[in-house]
Amino acid sequence: MKNVRIIPAKPKENKKLRVAAYCRVSTSGTEQLRSLDIQISAYTKMIKSHSNWIFAGMFYDIESGLRRSSRNSLDKLLRKAAKGKIDYIITKSISRVSRDTLEVLKIIRFLRERGINMHFETENLDSINVDNEFEITLRGMLAQDESRNTSKNIQWGFQRKFEKGDIFTKYKNFMGYTCVEGEIVIVPEQAEVVRKIFGLYLQSLSLGQIKAYLEAQGTKTVTGKDIWDTKTIQRMLTNEKYKGDTMLQKTFTEDFMTGRKRRNDGQRNKYYVKDSHPAIVSDDVFDKVQEEMDKRSRVISNEYG
Repeated sequence: MKNVRIIPAKPKENKKLRVAAYCRVSTSGTEQLRSLDIQISAYTKMIKSHSNWIFAGMFYDIESGLRRSSRNSLDKLLRKAAKGKIDYIITKSISRVSRDTLEVLKIIRFLRERGINMHFETENLDSINVDNEFEITLRGMLAQDESRNTSKNIQWGFQRKFEKGDIFTKYKNFMGYTCVEGEIVIVPEQAEVVRKIFGLYLQSLSLGQIKAYLEAQGTKTVTGKDIWDTKTIQRMLTNEKYKGDTMLQKTFTEDFMTGRKRRNDGQRNKYYVKDSHPAIVSDDVFDKVQEEMDKRSRVISNEYG
């Protein structure tokens, strides 16, 4: 006769949960940062006030919900979860985690496989529950569609501005110009550098020779660096803004999901605004530089063609 011995089940230990929170805002605007501060403070206080919870970290990003590649804090959270150092994650809503439906599904399944629950406060949903996956997917699709409509509205607004010849005046790191009270104004000492570059090119110096000259003279780049890039010099020499004009829609956003920009080679309308702001070099000097560039390009083509 078989001898069967019953081994009693071990009672489940009442272990404390290691709880983390994830927050996200889209931009670094004043209101968005205030919202982020409120979320961080509220979640930190909530987690630390629970006697059965251990604070496992506060993770936050200032980035679009469609751009996973730049969301370093979300990646840190998931890496920590993969190492078994987190049991429970709190976040405000599905759209705060991602506005990409597929990305949301990947994240909640990744966590579920490791027994980790993500709680979405606004929707009052727990990702650990398989039955909730359909609703999470549906709400994720709505968030993604909202982003698509927002992108379309922004693009529509840009087109109307382009058609009216409205130019963007918030120049950042643009040699020769700055923005003062919504107006593009010349920075005199930088404008002299721009004129010098155009003049040196018309004196038959190559891009490499201009670079060497600027560095030998101790001339700083617009960002304060000592080393110049020949590609930067080339872009300056071909930028119509230096003669006071502006070409609008040189690039366009190809896909709202990735935010990837493409050079506009005729896929969309372009808008050329004459005399949009003060010029640093004359039309004559600018045009002569373009002619010289074409001539040098033809010489290179003939030599290596």
